[in-house]
Amino acid sequence: MPELPEVETIRRALAPRVEGRRLERLEVLDPRFCAPAPPAELEAAASGRRVSGLARRGKYLVWELEGDAAARAVEPPEPLFLVLHLRMTGNLLLAAASDPSTVPHLRVRFSLDSGDRVLFTDPRRFGTGVVLRGVAARERYFASRLGVEPLDPEFTAEALRALAAGRRAPVKAFLLSQERIAGVGNIYADEALFRAGIHPLRPVGSLRRPQLSALRDAVVESLEAGIDARGATIDDFRHPDGARGSFQYRFLVHRRAGEPCPECGREIVKLRVGQRGTYVCEGCQPRPRLRRGEGSSPTVA
Repeated sequence: MPELPEVETIRRALAPRVEGRRLERLEVLDPRFCAPAPPAELEAAASGRRVSGLARRGKYLVWELEGDAAARAVEPPEPLFLVLHLRMTGNLLLAAASDPSTVPHLRVRFSLDSGDRVLFTDPRRFGTGVVLRGVAARERYFASRLGVEPLDPEFTAEALRALAAGRRAPVKAFLLSQERIAGVGNIYADEALFRAGIHPLRPVGSLRRPQLSALRDAVVESLEAGIDARGATIDDFRHPDGARGSFQYRFLVHRRAGEPCPECGREIVKLRVGQRGTYVCEGCQPRPRLRRGEGSSPTVA
């Protein structure tokens, strides 16, 4: 699944090509994309509006479209937000109008007044889109789904400590909870925990201040490294120009089971924590002593 660095990579690549352009036509080719809303509803709401910004919130990509003053007696007219989530296999590809439309798994087509088209492809059809009218609606939508942005100044060691206080969940599961920290997925959780020297089964509420500070820094470092490498392509992720990300070549532990740890040389192992494949060096990340009821027993995958 594309995580924060992959979505940010897409945003940075698309923004110069779509911001300030008019979205002449939005075509929803797969009703599952916007269900239960009918495709015609999204198409009518978004088509013809100018793109005033392309933003990201967690793993969501947000198209901000100018308000329609003619349709509503609001001064100034409220913006419209088209919020996309790529889920497991979604991609946004950039194509010129002259390019053939024989792109496999095409679900949505964005046609701009520049002649460019943005094509949303999704083999597994899990990607979603929703239209939100006005800033208040956008804020309510994200407030019910997402926690702090890890690349924002508000994500401090003290903020992390407040989120973790009293929680007995394994720290890996905590990092994957989008309601706590937005945008961190399986790849970057593994990489951050290794950088911080924390075992993924460690109950998050048991971490001391220095560990929480190290974890905060490791989360930011891992995400920034992923953005610098323009994301990780393991299966489906592609840049808008079709290129692959390169962060997979820089993994410290993720997907490296059986290989030596880059720090201590001990063999990296794969566990299942919270039903997720998890990679760890138990030399650099000492296994915690779990009391009854804390976390879950890992299994070697």
